[in-house]
Amino acid sequence: MADACDPLDFEFEEPIQFSPPPPKKKKKLIGLDDLLNDIQKEQKRLDEKKIKQKKGRKIFDADDDDEDAEEALLSECVDKCEQEINRINGDEQMPFWGIQVFGDQEKLPQQEHPELKSSAFMQSFTKQKINPLLELNIEKGEDFLEGLLADGWLLHLVRTSGCVEKSIATWTFNLMLYSSKMWLMQAACDFWSAILSIRDKADTSSFKIDWLPRYSDLKRALQTYGFLFDSSPKSSSDIEMDSSDSITAGPPQNIRCWIKFVGFCCQLRDADIIVPTQEAEDLLVIIISLFLDRQLVGLAVILHESLHLVVNSFKDEEWPNCCEKVAESLASRLPCNINCLRVVESIAGVSGRSKQLRSAVALQFLATILKKKVSNAMKILRSLTAVNVKDKNCDLFQMYICLSLAENWIFFDTASKDKAVIHELWGTCLRNCSSGITITDLRSYASNVRSKASYLLQSSANMV
Repeated sequence: MADACDPLDFEFEEPIQFSPPPPKKKKKLIGLDDLLNDIQKEQKRLDEKKIKQKKGRKIFDADDDDEDAEEALLSECVDKCEQEINRINGDEQMPFWGIQVFGDQEKLPQQEHPELKSSAFMQSFTKQKINPLLELNIEKGEDFLEGLLADGWLLHLVRTSGCVEKSIATWTFNLMLYSSKMWLMQAACDFWSAILSIRDKADTSSFKIDWLPRYSDLKRALQTYGFLFDSSPKSSSDIEMDSSDSITAGPPQNIRCWIKFVGFCCQLRDADIIVPTQEAEDLLVIIISLFLDRQLVGLAVILHESLHLVVNSFKDEEWPNCCEKVAESLASRLPCNINCLRVVESIAGVSGRSKQLRSAVALQFLATILKKKVSNAMKILRSLTAVNVKDKNCDLFQMYICLSLAENWIFFDTASKDKAVIHELWGTCLRNCSSGITITDLRSYASNVRSKASYLLQSSANMV
């Protein structure tokens, strides 16, 4: 161990030599001539830079113009190629279905019901000792009844009393079809559904409804909604699809309850609301027409339920004749284009009546297009088979519609007797379309017709 008195290591090191600070340079005085020279040099440098930039920009602009011209030419060639490919592939876009079922709606009537104040139902509350507790003001009795209706107490009370007064019936009916309040409209619809069911199940003497609506009341509501009864409907190509922004464009939200109520009434034909067969036929045509309004796509389930109830409301002996009349009415009222396929497809169901109606409607539309009489199905098929699809003037889009209609007519037909002959002619028609149109046919809808016919030809053997 080193002695504490020994010198430290750094004591033997040489002292660090520090160099003396450099002498301060004397500032050079800059004169005006020097400043002027510097400015001229800088200006000259900037001018040369601008000249070089202009020359470079001209070169780049020329290159850009050449590139733009090449891109435009290339884009044009690509577009032409895509068009040719689309024509060869037959990727024709089908037009949109949809017609203007509703025009401008009228202002929904806000009817007053002064008779509610003097009704026996309201008077029974004023005579009760609990009236002070309820703080029921007879002048505001309608507000009180709205609360009872929404909470379900109105239905309970009329069921207990065994009677629905005329004032209560008309008031709730108008709320259902004309109220702008969703909760009141729906509550009134539920109320009418319940009292009609009670009346149908109970003895007439045990439950009475002093007033029942008629078909004229339902038709008047549709007129208020703007339904186009008599005027020819406009196709989707002639109208704006987005008509929801218009304040007066029908229908209002009450159409939902109208559809439901029609189903209730037709389900209970004995309820003395929809009595004549003609009225039920008119309602069936209206319900099917509503499927063509794109504003009502969200109500498809309700429409199908109502359609099913209306179809089943006819008596067995009257249904065949009514089915033909409904088909004739639809074919004469609605356009024979893509919309008629929507009509046929909307008649869904597995019941015998649904199939019969779908087949009859398809046949009626097909006969209207071919200008033939429905009474002779053979002539209709022969006319369809005689169409020369190779002819350049042949309307292949109409041929596509005819094939789709004939498919629904034959597939859902349950009444024809000469099925063997019909299927033979149908097979001939399909073979003419599948073999008569080549894969290189560039006409519009040529590929659609050929593909449709080929598919149906393969499945037609199962239909025999």
